[in-house]
Amino acid sequence: MRDTVIRRLAHEPLGWRPTTLAVTIRRYRCAGCSHVWRQDTTLAAEPRAKLLRWALEALMVQHLTVARVAESLGIAWNTANDAVLAEGKRVLIDDVTRFDGVRILGVDEHVWRHTRRGDKCVTVIIDLTGIRNGTGPARLLDMIEGRSKQAFKTWLSERPKASRDGVEVLAMDGFTGFKTASTEELPDATTVMDPFHVVRLAGNALDRCRRRIQQITHGHRGRKDDPLYRASRTLYTGADLRSDKQKDQLTALFDSDEHVQVEATWGIYQRMITAYREPDRAHGRELMVKLIESVSHGVPPLLSELVTLGRTLKQRADDVLAYFDRPETSNGPTEAICESGSG
Repeated sequence: MRDTVIRRLAHEPLGWRPTTLAVTIRRYRCAGCSHVWRQDTTLAAEPRAKLLRWALEALMVQHLTVARVAESLGIAWNTANDAVLAEGKRVLIDDVTRFDGVRILGVDEHVWRHTRRGDKCVTVIIDLTGIRNGTGPARLLDMIEGRSKQAFKTWLSERPKASRDGVEVLAMDGFTGFKTASTEELPDATTVMDPFHVVRLAGNALDRCRRRIQQITHGHRGRKDDPLYRASRTLYTGADLRSDKQKDQLTALFDSDEHVQVEATWGIYQRMITAYREPDRAHGRELMVKLIESVSHGVPPLLSELVTLGRTLKQRADDVLAYFDRPETSNGPTEAICESGSG
């Protein structure tokens, strides 16, 4: 033996604190050729892949930030970020079998960064097959930089033909680019616009109408004593969930002729909620058909928010109604994964 050296080995954090093993290593020298070598530390040092897997699970499963992961490992933010991205790509993206058995795709956009540098949005693609079959949770398949028809179309075209032919249903939001791309690349798949995004369209219409009438009647944004502002949360509460106080609040709000446009838009929003909550899917579909017909034509121009909503619902009627034939298909898990990644 020639001498010893101290080697510091990274280890999984103990109680979320950086943990380093200080190992004394013997160094040997051959008396004949003077070659020097160190003692094998394989049994003492955890494989690098194990640390990377810990970091990836901490980020995706326990929703830790990259900064917290870096702090726990005692490394720089950039080092942790690069390592986690590389491991995620190796485990998720480079796995050639990850498209096997995919029958239901979910696609949604997510605001990835809030700076001027680079593209702010990414397109998130999720495998929803396990949820329909009851065999497992939603599974992240890929994230593509940008939010456009071409980005999604290119991704679909790059998939093996067998994978594309196996997709039966594609759940999405109201972005027409996703719809057009899927129609061109997956012509035999059924596209479904799920309740989460359809209701959000109606909710946005109601919110824009409320804000517009607020400006017209008061000349400023909502304040705590303004009736429309005080009722902003109650307007989105379903009929079966309203308290007596909320019912009285809505009655007083709609007694004013100034709020008639808000009442009309609110009525459409509540009808949509009723259609989706209807236990009988056939009857729910019938309610939705009538709603789409009522806002697709004959809406007074003053109700500009309903005119816009009606135009969208008419264009995407087949996709909206497809949900009632496939109630097990929802893009909610896709949205959940997008939101969980925003931290």
